[in-house]
Amino acid sequence: MKKSKDMSFDTKVIHAGEPDPKIEGAVSIPIFQSSTFEYAGQTDYNELKYIRLNNTPNHIALHEKLAALEGAEKALVTSSGMSAITTVLLTFLKSGDHLLAHHTLYGGTADYVKHDLPKYGIEVDFFDAGDPGDWASMVKPNTKVIYVETITNPLIDVLALDAVVALAKDHNLISMIDNTFASPVLFSPIPFGFDISLHSATKYLNGHTDIVAGAIVGNDPHMSEITKKLNHLGGSLDPHACFLMHRGMKTLSLRMERQCENAMAIAQFLDDHPNVIQVNYPGLESSPNHDRAKEFLCGFGAMISFEVEGGIDEADAVMGRLQYPICTASLGGVESLVTRPVQTSHSLLSDAELAEAGISKSLIRYSVGIESADDLIADLKQALDG
Repeated sequence: MKKSKDMSFDTKVIHAGEPDPKIEGAVSIPIFQSSTFEYAGQTDYNELKYIRLNNTPNHIALHEKLAALEGAEKALVTSSGMSAITTVLLTFLKSGDHLLAHHTLYGGTADYVKHDLPKYGIEVDFFDAGDPGDWASMVKPNTKVIYVETITNPLIDVLALDAVVALAKDHNLISMIDNTFASPVLFSPIPFGFDISLHSATKYLNGHTDIVAGAIVGNDPHMSEITKKLNHLGGSLDPHACFLMHRGMKTLSLRMERQCENAMAIAQFLDDHPNVIQVNYPGLESSPNHDRAKEFLCGFGAMISFEVEGGIDEADAVMGRLQYPICTASLGGVESLVTRPVQTSHSLLSDAELAEAGISKSLIRYSVGIESADDLIADLKQALDG
């Protein structure tokens, strides 16, 4: 079989990382639901076969596939997206260090870096990673890490990713990016110049709303350090969840293609509707993020956020009238999902923190699924028309 570097992306999602030869001839990798494996003479603790060390055959196949998809040397799967994020931050930050982070992040990440990291003696400052300016003035002698998202949650901004990478390289910072909203289909952070790529694999990587998982992707020596930290913190993914994620990833290309097509059609509809006052989607030519998305990404994504006339009450009424999207906290599944982030993903943030991040309480976030775009648009029309 060809090496993964010689495969197209659509072939990698199927064939990269697969065991060769097949395990007992099985086309699908069996679930190795064993907590531990026979000792085979390993001299390194981290090489012992054990579920908590994330190195069963189910883990290894996922690691190799993920690394191939993002053009990296290594990858790890974890028990959740937050496990991936917290593990990596704690690997490279200690008491006395300083973190620079974009001012609008997923609510769980924002709450963690604002309220938990300072308890460990870690300083945190926020900057606008979409507006290259005098960023260098924010770098301190103790700054170690810079952290951003490829497509931000929930404002769907595409940041000045090239400038972030340049700042990190100029000041010897470790650059981390949450690539969840883009997925490897739209963006490959490691070849682009980022040190660490992170995912809530619960979302697009798995794509079927049936597991919680995370992923960490990068090159050595960073990944070796992260592996040791993860093994101590214990954020391992169960082999059965590995099996489901592995199965889900094989349709990643197909799902993202349909979801991005649907999202573009829906965003254009929303942009033209008289009851919609703001649409956040980088595929729209009117979006301030459009040029960056065209430059950096291989598509515009499947996440939309928007605001309607009438504020919070009307936002809730519109969501209540929708027939297809399920009102829930998550995103990235084959089914369309909708929420007001202040009630779910960003509910941990105070009013002041929401205002600082630019997140309105009436903002609706729409995760576009693979349903018929015509049906989803007709549904939105009746909901918006009241």
